[in-house]
Amino acid sequence: MFTIEQLLQPSSLDEAAVMLSENPDLVVLGGCGFLKMGSRRIAKAMDLSRCSLDEIWETETQIELNAMTTLYDIETNTSLRDCFDGILPRAVGHILGVQFRRCATIGASVYSKYGFSDILPALLVLDTEVELLRAGRMPLAEFLDKPVTRDLLVRVIIHKDDRRASYRDLRNASADFPIVNAAVSLYRGQWAIVGGARPGKAMLATKTCQEISKPSVEQMNAAAVAQQAAAELVFGSNNKASADYRRAMFAVLAKQALEEVRACK
Repeated sequence: MFTIEQLLQPSSLDEAAVMLSENPDLVVLGGCGFLKMGSRRIAKAMDLSRCSLDEIWETETQIELNAMTTLYDIETNTSLRDCFDGILPRAVGHILGVQFRRCATIGASVYSKYGFSDILPALLVLDTEVELLRAGRMPLAEFLDKPVTRDLLVRVIIHKDDRRASYRDLRNASADFPIVNAAVSLYRGQWAIVGGARPGKAMLATKTCQEISKPSVEQMNAAAVAQQAAAELVFGSNNKASADYRRAMFAVLAKQALEEVRACK
């Protein structure tokens, strides 16, 4: 349960930009999925539902996920199911329940850089950019490395190519948050291996990816590469799992994902 004392509803991004500048304590609302789970009193909030940001746009070269696109929209979108071996619908398909996925938005999911995110690892192994109202466009990896600033995420842009991709996760229950997850992709000999829910924002195993992108795919030992990536990434402990357990399970998930992508090459 949460309470909003004053709700602002701009009808355009220009109006939203003005409201954001004039109200330093303004809370920007997404789908409010997590707000509904807690208890909070908000003095002033902004709802972007009237800014026409709830559609998925596709061109010959890219797919754009506007900020208010729900995770359920991503899960059921035909184009996304057909691209990149359906990694994005697969990544969001077990996030809590359908009711939650119908309200949770891609804008809030990406902008918040959640340490338990399913969608961020999947996006990070693709050629993904984000567009911010003030800062403009930048690669997703660059955005994740930047400190949180006061801005609005307008859309997520995924450039189309013929890369193969796979997503794997470990959960205590099918509708629970992930204990750890892994995403892998291969494009023109270049591998990408990402670990998420470490707990911490999704992270690319950069050194491992650089090394395995040199030899041919057939020469790669998936188990050894997965272990190397697990050793490179940083894992932490919380009430769900220890760092050592996460590292061990990530190696298993990464191996499965590597083998799946290699089989689909």
